[in-house]
Formats: sequence, C-alpha cells, structure tokens
Amino acid sequence: MKITNRKFHREYQEIEKYEVGISLTGPEVKSIRAGRMSLDDAFVKILDSGPYLINAQIQAYEFAKNDSYDPKRSRKLLMHKKELLRLKVKIAGGGALTLAPIACYNKGRLIKLEIALARGRKDLEKRKLEKNRDIKRNEKREAKEYIKF
Repeated sequence: MKITNRKFHREYQEIEKYEVGISLTGPEVKSIRAGRMSLDDAFVKILDSGPYLINAQIQAYEFAKNDSYDPKRSRKLLMHKKELLRLKVKIAGGGALTLAPIACYNKGRLIKLEIALARGRKDLEKRKLEKNRDIKRNEKREAKEYIKF
C-alpha cells in the first residue's frame, strides 16, 4: 500500500526527504491500509509541540462507530529532535522553503509518511516542466512507432 501526493512534483522542487511516523487512531490505520487517504492539498507545519500534518484527508473506517470523526483533523508527526531542529533552522534561514508530504506507506506494521523540504515552483516553471514532459513522451512514442516499421 502506497498513497502518493500526485501534485507534489508539479508544485514543488524537492531538496531533502525525511521519513517520519504519524500518530493515528485504530480506525484511521485500517482506513489507510485500505487506501482511503488523500494527500492532495496537505502540508506540514511545525508548531510549538512539534510537526503536524494538516489538511490530509482520511475517510472514516466504515466498520468503526465514530459519530464525531473529523477526516481532516491535524495529525502529529513523529521525528527525532535532531532532525526537527535541523528542519527548523533550514526553514527559518530563508529561501521560501516549506514542508510537504510526498507519500504515505506501511513499513512492516507501521504507517510512515515521507515528507520533503521543498521550494515552491512558479507558474512559468510549472508550464516549462509540463512542456518538457510532453516532448519526452512524444519522442518515446515516435521511437516506438519507428521500431514497429
């Protein structure tokens, strides 16, 4: 099971990756293992008590009895203090850096979240990236057709 943030590579330029744990309830774990999580529009924010995953949506587990369940609640991320301090220094240093989730997956019986220290792309960079992808895709398609003949 691997859930990815499909918008990440279009919106951000990755600088560093980190693997962190995530604090979840039992029904949330079962829902994630069923693949019912969305990382689109999610981001990571460092507050006083540590890093939090904000705006990630985990649908309610259908067999759980949670009447007051909030699918977009903030969830605490679990990191080593050294990593957290290093991230705080890099973000405070300037350069318009942010933390964004890339993927959520299970590692054994644990649920892990892959986050990245990233720089946001401007609209011009996004269009250029898409244009280069289209060119490469067309070149591969033409090469494939050329080989057929």
